[in-house]
Amino acid sequence: MKNLLEINNVVKNYGDFTALNDVSIHIPKGSVYGLLGPNGAGKTSLIRIINQITMPDSGTIFLDGEVLSPKHTAVIGYLPEERGLYKSMKVGEQALYLAQLKGLSKSEAKKRLKYWFEKFDISAWWGKKIEELSKGMAQKVQFIVTVMHNPKLLIFDEPFSGFDPINAQLIAREILQLRDEGATIIFSTHRMESVEEMCDEIALIDKSNKILDGKLDDIKRQFRTNIFQVGLNAEHPKEVEAKLRESFEVLPADFKLLTDGLTMNVKLTEGNSANDLLSFLTSKGELQHFVELVPSANDIFIQAINKNK
Repeated sequence: MKNLLEINNVVKNYGDFTALNDVSIHIPKGSVYGLLGPNGAGKTSLIRIINQITMPDSGTIFLDGEVLSPKHTAVIGYLPEERGLYKSMKVGEQALYLAQLKGLSKSEAKKRLKYWFEKFDISAWWGKKIEELSKGMAQKVQFIVTVMHNPKLLIFDEPFSGFDPINAQLIAREILQLRDEGATIIFSTHRMESVEEMCDEIALIDKSNKILDGKLDDIKRQFRTNIFQVGLNAEHPKEVEAKLRESFEVLPADFKLLTDGLTMNVKLTEGNSANDLLSFLTSKGELQHFVELVPSANDIFIQAINKNK
């Protein structure tokens, strides 16, 4: 898959402080790319550079095969964490103004805004001022003005902030729909459950350095624990557990079965496979539960950050 955005060896300093240290990230076309990291890691500095709000001290950035330049602001949509709508301006007037700044004619802007306002069922808000809206309502308007010019690259920084679960789900569906229609999306959030649901690839930045990147599934394999949750109905459970300990590492379990039975977490040891464990268990009783404990994005985030201390 061809990359839409290629960030190569970017360095950004603020006086004696290094915000980004030789960071390289390649973002495939038509993907949702998670840009992750703790507060102060350097994510916002990188986003500001992509938006050309600031410039890197060194390094190169290519957007769709071209060196990033001012003309590319027309094909980028940016939803900042700190929203930037004018509170005393009416919703419709402001949306039209921002659409024309992105190069749309007034008639085309009205057409696209009508589509989005009807889609989100907010047509009645057109004549209201932003200050009259709740935070969640204002967020919907901000989302619309970010996407209405059909940008190639969308950057969402904490896009679910201020939304209740129903509206957060609505926005998540819209983001995935935009990806399916060809947009490339950078998604920055601290909500790891959203990363699980939405991201194809991720990069993790900590202390100004990229410490992890790649496809989320591949990264999960790197952090694989080889631990399985096991539930077994056996005639002599203590004997089974004792025999199991001869070849595997048996750990405490904190899950329950719907039926009575032996519950445990079992870690594969060197030379043993999941099939070996499965064969042993099925020979000793009726297997009720057998699930690999796959590390979550949250687990990976914590482990990687702690390892980088």
